[in-house]
Amino acid sequence: MVSKDQGIGGAILAVCVIVIIGYLLLVIFPAQIYGLVGHVTDTTGAAIRLDSVLVLVSIAFIAVLAIGAWIGWTMATTPPPKPIEEITTEIEEKKEEPKAEEPAPAQPAEAPATEDKGTPKKKK
Repeated sequence: MVSKDQGIGGAILAVCVIVIIGYLLLVIFPAQIYGLVGHVTDTTGAAIRLDSVLVLVSIAFIAVLAIGAWIGWTMATTPPPKPIEEITTEIEEKKEEPKAEEPAPAQPAEAPATEDKGTPKKKK
Protein backbone atom coordinates (compact mmCIF):
# COMPACT_ATOMS: atom_id res chain seq x y z
CA MET A 1 0.00 0.00 0.00
CA VAL A 2 1.35 3.39 -0.94
CA SER A 3 1.22 6.12 1.66
CA LYS A 4 -0.04 9.63 0.88
CA ASP A 5 3.50 11.08 0.74
CA GLN A 6 4.68 8.33 -1.60
CA GLY A 7 1.73 8.91 -3.93
CA ILE A 8 2.37 12.66 -4.05
CA GLY A 9 6.07 12.02 -4.62
CA GLY A 10 5.34 9.64 -7.48
CA ALA A 11 2.99 12.18 -9.08
CA ILE A 12 5.63 14.95 -8.78
CA LEU A 13 8.22 12.65 -10.34
CA ALA A 14 5.96 11.70 -13.26
CA VAL A 15 4.91 15.29 -14.02
CA CYS A 16 8.50 16.57 -13.92
CA VAL A 17 9.77 13.81 -16.23
CA ILE A 18 6.92 14.40 -18.73
CA VAL A 19 7.55 18.16 -18.76
CA ILE A 20 11.32 17.62 -19.22
CA ILE A 21 10.71 15.34 -22.23
CA GLY A 22 8.16 17.71 -23.79
CA TYR A 23 10.39 20.75 -23.27
CA LEU A 24 13.43 18.99 -24.74
CA LEU A 25 11.39 18.02 -27.82
CA LEU A 26 10.32 21.64 -28.20
CA VAL A 27 13.91 22.90 -27.94
CA ILE A 28 15.48 20.23 -30.17
CA PHE A 29 12.79 20.14 -32.87
CA PRO A 30 11.28 23.65 -32.92
CA ALA A 31 10.61 23.65 -36.69
CA GLN A 32 8.58 20.47 -36.50
CA ILE A 33 6.63 21.76 -33.48
CA TYR A 34 6.11 25.14 -35.15
CA GLY A 35 5.17 23.33 -38.37
CA LEU A 36 2.38 21.54 -36.54
CA VAL A 37 1.03 24.90 -35.41
CA GLY A 38 1.66 26.58 -38.78
CA HIS A 39 4.35 29.14 -37.86
CA VAL A 40 7.61 28.33 -39.68
CA THR A 41 10.19 31.15 -39.49
CA ASP A 42 13.63 31.76 -41.01
CA THR A 43 16.66 31.78 -38.75
CA THR A 44 17.65 35.42 -38.51
CA GLY A 45 19.98 37.24 -36.13
CA ALA A 46 17.12 37.82 -33.72
CA ALA A 47 16.21 34.14 -33.80
CA ILE A 48 19.82 33.15 -33.11
CA ARG A 49 19.92 35.49 -30.09
CA LEU A 50 16.63 34.02 -28.96
CA ASP A 51 18.07 30.53 -29.33
CA SER A 52 21.13 31.43 -27.25
CA VAL A 53 18.88 32.73 -24.47
CA LEU A 54 16.70 29.67 -24.91
CA VAL A 55 19.67 27.39 -24.24
CA LEU A 56 20.47 29.14 -20.95
CA VAL A 57 16.86 29.23 -19.86
CA SER A 58 16.49 25.58 -20.86
CA ILE A 59 19.40 24.57 -18.66
CA ALA A 60 17.93 26.45 -15.67
CA PHE A 61 14.42 25.11 -16.33
CA ILE A 62 15.62 21.52 -16.63
CA ALA A 63 17.72 21.92 -13.47
CA VAL A 64 14.67 23.10 -11.51
CA LEU A 65 12.55 20.25 -12.86
CA ALA A 66 15.33 17.75 -12.14
CA ILE A 67 15.41 18.95 -8.53
CA GLY A 68 11.63 18.56 -8.40
CA ALA A 69 11.92 15.06 -9.84
CA TRP A 70 14.60 14.21 -7.26
CA ILE A 71 12.34 15.44 -4.44
CA GLY A 72 9.48 13.41 -5.89
CA TRP A 73 11.68 10.31 -6.14
CA THR A 74 12.82 10.75 -2.53
CA MET A 75 9.25 11.14 -1.30
CA ALA A 76 8.06 8.17 -3.35
CA THR A 77 10.76 5.78 -2.12
CA THR A 78 10.98 6.83 1.55
CA PRO A 79 8.92 4.67 3.91
CA PRO A 80 6.25 6.52 5.89
CA PRO A 81 7.02 7.43 9.52
CA LYS A 82 5.42 5.59 12.42
CA PRO A 83 2.11 7.05 13.60
CA ILE A 84 2.34 9.09 16.81
CA GLU A 85 -0.11 6.73 18.54
CA GLU A 86 2.24 3.81 17.95
CA ILE A 87 5.21 5.71 19.36
CA THR A 88 3.30 6.77 22.49
CA THR A 89 2.13 3.21 23.16
CA GLU A 90 5.73 2.00 22.88
CA ILE A 91 6.83 4.63 25.40
CA GLU A 92 4.00 3.70 27.77
CA GLU A 93 4.88 0.01 27.49
CA LYS A 94 8.49 0.76 28.40
CA LYS A 95 7.34 2.68 31.48
CA GLU A 96 5.06 -0.18 32.57
CA GLU A 97 7.78 -2.84 32.34
CA PRO A 98 8.78 -3.95 35.84
CA LYS A 99 12.28 -2.85 36.68
CA ALA A 100 14.69 -5.04 38.62
CA GLU A 101 13.87 -4.79 42.30
CA GLU A 102 16.12 -2.22 43.82
CA PRO A 103 16.34 -1.78 47.58
CA ALA A 104 14.61 1.37 48.71
CA PRO A 105 17.00 4.00 50.05
CA ALA A 106 17.16 4.11 53.80
CA GLN A 107 15.07 6.87 55.33
CA PRO A 108 16.90 8.97 57.88
CA ALA A 109 15.40 8.71 61.34
CA GLU A 110 13.33 11.70 62.21
CA ALA A 111 14.52 13.71 65.15
CA PRO A 112 11.98 13.79 67.97
CA ALA A 113 10.14 17.05 68.29
CA THR A 114 11.34 18.94 71.30
CA GLU A 115 9.52 21.71 73.00
CA ASP A 116 11.34 24.61 74.45
CA LYS A 117 9.85 24.77 77.92
CA GLY A 118 12.48 27.06 79.34
CA THR A 119 10.99 30.29 78.08
CA PRO A 120 7.27 30.85 78.40
CA LYS A 121 5.50 32.72 75.60
CA LYS A 122 4.09 36.11 76.45
CA LYS A 123 0.62 37.12 75.45
CA LYS A 124 -0.21 40.65 74.58
